[in-house]
Amino acid sequence: MKISRFTMNPFGMNCYVLWSGPGGDCIVIDPGMMTQSEKDMIISFIESNNLTLKHVLLTHCHIDHACAATWLAGKYGLQVEAGEKEAAIAENLPLQIQRFGLKIDTTPLVIDNILSEGDVIDFAGEEIRVLETPGHSPGSLSFYCPSSSVIFTGDAIFQGSIGRTDLLGGSFTVLIDSIKSKIMTLPPDTVIASGHGDTTTVGDEKVYNPFL
Repeated sequence: MKISRFTMNPFGMNCYVLWSGPGGDCIVIDPGMMTQSEKDMIISFIESNNLTLKHVLLTHCHIDHACAATWLAGKYGLQVEAGEKEAAIAENLPLQIQRFGLKIDTTPLVIDNILSEGDVIDFAGEEIRVLETPGHSPGSLSFYCPSSSVIFTGDAIFQGSIGRTDLLGGSFTVLIDSIKSKIMTLPPDTVIASGHGDTTTVGDEKVYNPFL
């Protein structure tokens, strides 16, 4: 499985494209495109590699991660997939835009396919395991790929830091428990591909992350 990262929008959010190689299938995690040029960048990557988009996955439904989910899923006839407890945040996507003073158009987000702890997505000959990692938001998910030794954590944990917990439904206690029970229990060499910033590993965060 190949992984391509695209950093976009004013929040510096990492959108990930998982793909099996030219002419194969792909998955987009957290389509946070806020401009036409950002949308064109993702579409160009998909089309130039002759890829077939199979899933649009959201780690959570904050505006910087989810604002283009409906557009991307609609373009390819797919469903938006996220955690059930993100529904209220998804519905309030336009209010999030107002809160941050953004100049973009969007509509309330509808989660078409609910993902839960223990769900498995088969992709490119390997499993993508769904882990519930709430705390930054109430329905935050992480996507763990054991064969590739990588986990996509959204805003649960960053290199040397963790996600903020002062937004709707956030909880510091819940977030720390999610990180320790779901992410830090993975093999130390597991790469953490987070929603912002550079990648890190489980082993490094155990040693250097001051919140842990």
